[in-house]
Amino acid sequence: MTHTHSTTAADRARERPLAGRVALVTGSTDGIGLATARALAGQGCTVMLNGLGDPDRIAALRTELSAASGVPVEHAAADLREEAQAQGLVPEVIARFGRLDILVNNAGTQHRGPIESHPPARWREVFALNLDAAFHTIRAALPGMRERGWGRLVNIASVYGLVGGVDRSSYVASKHALVGLTKAVALETAGQPITCNAVCPGDVSTRIFYRNAKLMAEREGISREEAQRRIAATNMPSGQVVSPEQIASLVAYLCSDAASEVRGAAWPMDGAWVAR
Repeated sequence: MTHTHSTTAADRARERPLAGRVALVTGSTDGIGLATARALAGQGCTVMLNGLGDPDRIAALRTELSAASGVPVEHAAADLREEAQAQGLVPEVIARFGRLDILVNNAGTQHRGPIESHPPARWREVFALNLDAAFHTIRAALPGMRERGWGRLVNIASVYGLVGGVDRSSYVASKHALVGLTKAVALETAGQPITCNAVCPGDVSTRIFYRNAKLMAEREGISREEAQRRIAATNMPSGQVVSPEQIASLVAYLCSDAASEVRGAAWPMDGAWVAR
């Protein structure tokens, strides 16, 4: 006697635990944000992408993501450095999809150089994108989450939200502040099934990392792989960088029912950087 396995509703729910949810991921046209959008869409979540870039490439990205996951994927072009656009982003998502269940604040920027030569305008820009934008999106997202009795807020901070660093004063300060905002919001939402957490990656294998490794390899006459290992080992005791997909998997976990009592965490994913 042969048994045919039919997919039950319970099986489908396990495979796509976020089906029916709507997520906004800021800064999601590449890197960590795009990997996160892909992970959430893969679990059945309708996704609003946000970020700057070539419109044709973004349109192709939307089509590819939607086809791969079978969910609607849209894009909002809000420039989150601009207060009015940051304030308008969540209302735009709600107008399009009727709700917002998951908010991932990933958009960010940094300035490298000593504090005495740090342009004040650039300081304001770093804070506008790394901190103020998260304030505006969380503030706009929470009323609907409270009304529906469910929500997930995830802020992509940095290991520099937990420790200091040289020549990056605005980045370190803004990411420390983002971790503080995360804890404050976690306490304000502790009585409801709404969680707020931060992920604090160390060095990540983004385009900047690979570009730096390529330059080092050319400069020192070593292989790109060796250059990548050396750069990673500078900060990461593991000698490995974190991949955007690993961060995305952690974000997806924080959005799951299993993580419903993970609240106000600043979760390092840093190859033991802050363990020293």
